[in-house]
Amino acid sequence: MFRLNESLRGVRVLDLSRYLPGPLATLLLADLGAQVLKVEPPAGDEMRELGPRDATGRPVFYEAVNAGKSICRMDLKRAEVRNDFFELAKSADVVLESFRPGGAERLGIGYTELASINPRLIYCALSGYGANGPLAQAAGHDANYLALAGILDRNGDRSPMYFDPPVADTTGALFAVIAILAALKARERDGRGCEIDLGLADAVAPLQTFQIADYGARDYSPSRGETYLNGGAAYYRVYRTSDSRHVALGAVGEKFWNRFCEAAGHSEWTARAADPVPQHALIAEVQALFANLTLAECVERFTAVDCCFTPVLTLGEAMESEQCRARDLLRRAPNGALQALFPARVDRQAPYTRPPLWETGPSFPPADHSRLGP
Repeated sequence: MFRLNESLRGVRVLDLSRYLPGPLATLLLADLGAQVLKVEPPAGDEMRELGPRDATGRPVFYEAVNAGKSICRMDLKRAEVRNDFFELAKSADVVLESFRPGGAERLGIGYTELASINPRLIYCALSGYGANGPLAQAAGHDANYLALAGILDRNGDRSPMYFDPPVADTTGALFAVIAILAALKARERDGRGCEIDLGLADAVAPLQTFQIADYGARDYSPSRGETYLNGGAAYYRVYRTSDSRHVALGAVGEKFWNRFCEAAGHSEWTARAADPVPQHALIAEVQALFANLTLAECVERFTAVDCCFTPVLTLGEAMESEQCRARDLLRRAPNGALQALFPARVDRQAPYTRPPLWETGPSFPPADHSRLGP
């Protein structure tokens, strides 16, 4: 019987990363059953100081993204400590690090050094801009990667807008997991590890498959509000209600738009979905409709007609929604932490909650540590 949290049972991961992208990747690997040992510098991961604290003073963000892992601190600048790390690397299946390119090599723990003692090792270097190119050594965070990828420029209202959650950071984590899983599968055939070079700035390119293909075909760079995906179409847009709430209309496709128009009492709008974008006139008319309705009135009027209409919920409203409760993928662990679990139900079963992180010495957690129970 397939169990999601036992998929990577026996796989050992050394996590040398900090902040969000790398730790999120290893969190997901731990969700799949991997034994993750997070190795931090003597002062700890800077993520410990970022974000809110719970009632006991513990860092909420840091503990959320490192649940289910063992945590130890090692000063890898010291030769005798590096020797201890090498012993860990000998039995590891995966090393994930987030130094700037060359940082691990300067410490003497780069891929060449580790592969010489463990040829089966899969080494994933997760950096801002990848290991080569003029920006390889540049500092950056999510907003910088989106800015340089051409994403920020076309999103927002009057000016580019940052995203929350961070798109490049989280997408980079997902692609790191995909690449590591593929490498583990390939290793079953030839017994060899590999080096994975993944830049967070590169990770957002596949998300723009449509736009990049269009640029290749027409040399076209869309501006804000020019396409149906970024506010240029009346049928795919956020609107403000009379009580200063918002609704999301996603009526892409003739049947959904027609249903919306009928429920709105404006059947004359149906043919105007084909108006060239940006559809400023039609957008203004639809906005005028919503401006005379409260959020509750909008929900009552449009939800039942199946036209891809939803209220824009706050995070709290989303967490308390009937849909969220039914899916059972957001649950509190026994220690009280609210967790966003691996978002897949297998054989109709939701994943287990995660155990808290372990502050420990340089040793991997037990193989069954990822299984805490419902």
